[in-house]
Amino acid sequence: MNLKLNVNMLWKQLIPIMIGTAIYAAAIHLLVIPNELMEGGVTGISLLINYALDIPPSYTTLLINIPLFYVGWRFIGKASMGLTIFGTLSLSFFLWVIEFLMSKGLIMPPELDDVLLVTLYAGVATGVGLGLVFRFGGTTGGADIIARLGNKTRGWSMGQVLLTIDALVLTTSAFYIHYEKIFYTLILVFVAARIIDFIQEGEHRAKAFTIISEQAPMIAERIQSETERGVTIFSAKGGYKLQPKDVVYCVVYRQEVRKVKLLVKQLDPKAFLIINDVHDVLGEGFKTE
Repeated sequence: MNLKLNVNMLWKQLIPIMIGTAIYAAAIHLLVIPNELMEGGVTGISLLINYALDIPPSYTTLLINIPLFYVGWRFIGKASMGLTIFGTLSLSFFLWVIEFLMSKGLIMPPELDDVLLVTLYAGVATGVGLGLVFRFGGTTGGADIIARLGNKTRGWSMGQVLLTIDALVLTTSAFYIHYEKIFYTLILVFVAARIIDFIQEGEHRAKAFTIISEQAPMIAERIQSETERGVTIFSAKGGYKLQPKDVVYCVVYRQEVRKVKLLVKQLDPKAFLIINDVHDVLGEGFKTE
């Protein structure tokens, strides 16, 4: 029973990762390369090699990642590397499939004269592809492995490592593509990052309220009755006079924020209110998986 459950859970990850890498590969071949745009990380290195030596990225993506697989498997761990290896192999496979279909004339890049429009399409497509891969626990290898290794062995920030690699790739690309295309690439990367965040966080981003008030029980009751959201009340102690206080905590959808703020102001104009972004919520009234 447990084995069957694990297999089902695994497929629920592998299939979306394959769909994501297929979308990403299509974006690379149909939008990025025909318009001489760039990407970051190992994909960006593969594109540089393609522009300079005309070697298909399906091969270079895999060849560059093989030594990184070994290093990651040895120093990061098998469990962490499993989906990374799968995602990278899947990407190389779909890159090869699209290269084959294009060589046979079965699919062709769209003819779009507006470079900005192409850039936006490419950003959305790459963002959707990578967003699916990341949301379901995979990566496309390369820079991610280097960043995780640097974080584990040297304590380097993963974000800084990834940013440094991307900056080096984009700087080097100036020798092979027009500088104007580098600026378009920055737009592509920005749009893709926003789409990745949207897919990872989901459509229903929420807000968390922390309310410190003398009317905490009344506020909690009204929030529950008017928004149908669960509320938690916990005890705290003020730092100045060390007086006991009640704190109300709840999570609501963004469209409910104004209602809760007005409600709190109406019941206690002196209430101390903190509102935080919540990027993923699981449980009753929100997502269930």
